[in-house]
Amino acid sequence: MTLGLAILLVSAWASLALWYRLPLPELTRGVAAGLFSLFGLFTIGALFSRWRLRAILAFLIALIALLGWWGTIKPLAEADWAPDVARQVTGKRDADMLTLTNVRDFDWRSNSDFTERWATRTYDLGKLQTVDLFMSYWAGPDMAHMMLSFGFDGGDQLAWSVEVRRRKGGEFSPVADLFKSNPLVIIAADERDVVGVRSNIRGEDVEIYRLKASPEAARLLLLQYVTDANALADTPAFYNSITTNCTTTVAKMIRAVGDAIPFDWRLIVNGYLPDYAYDRGALDTTRPLSELRALSHIDERAKAVGLTEGYSQAIRVAVPSPVQLKMP
Repeated sequence: MTLGLAILLVSAWASLALWYRLPLPELTRGVAAGLFSLFGLFTIGALFSRWRLRAILAFLIALIALLGWWGTIKPLAEADWAPDVARQVTGKRDADMLTLTNVRDFDWRSNSDFTERWATRTYDLGKLQTVDLFMSYWAGPDMAHMMLSFGFDGGDQLAWSVEVRRRKGGEFSPVADLFKSNPLVIIAADERDVVGVRSNIRGEDVEIYRLKASPEAARLLLLQYVTDANALADTPAFYNSITTNCTTTVAKMIRAVGDAIPFDWRLIVNGYLPDYAYDRGALDTTRPLSELRALSHIDERAKAVGLTEGYSQAIRVAVPSPVQLKMP
């Protein structure tokens, strides 16, 4: 029974892999995917016959061949990318000064009408003060796009977003992106760009939570973002809707700087990430989470101020900040 279930699951994965990634016309891909599914069902049926061992051996040979092909599929470094993910940010540190190249600063008028700007910016790490969590709900309460934003003395905010690097005309597909469909890209941007396009242009329900992080912890995490972004610029990697997405990628960064992030189902069903952060003590726990959530919605304030220079300040009005902790 267990072996049959394993063959069924493997066959389903292999069929979808063939459908999404086989570089052939749609009809041919459909036939290949269908044949592998039938082969899997035949193998399961053969488990109860005298052809059991031969069927298992044949299935294993076919699977090894498919995995060999799967291993040859590498993410593209160059393509006709959608404008908002066309460039990968990179950074260089000189003592306390961090210089980032390809910081996104788009002016959005609609989802298809915008002015492209990519800037080189320098930030003083000694002035880094805060980290904020943004949750942008695009598919009900269960799934959201997660972003972190780093705040500097003087009011500057630098937001980071882990995204799918789509081609022009391409769309995000949670299922297709399980099968090496698109690379990963790390975006650094102004909040009125990367957060504002979601709150003011796409009409997503955006929430902000002030995180309980010391300036020292914020610096370590920001520099890990830069390290990962530089590595991605050198060696592209695939986005994966479960294992390498906007939440799990950041969780790996946090672990890399020494903070324990135990696996939790809310890292996958990430609409509940604020609950996870609250349980872990990363939010202001002097207030009920229900109160923090009620105060977290930025949409009305964001639309009132528009995508202006005052965006970052306006969306934080009435959002409580926890007491910052010092690292030991």
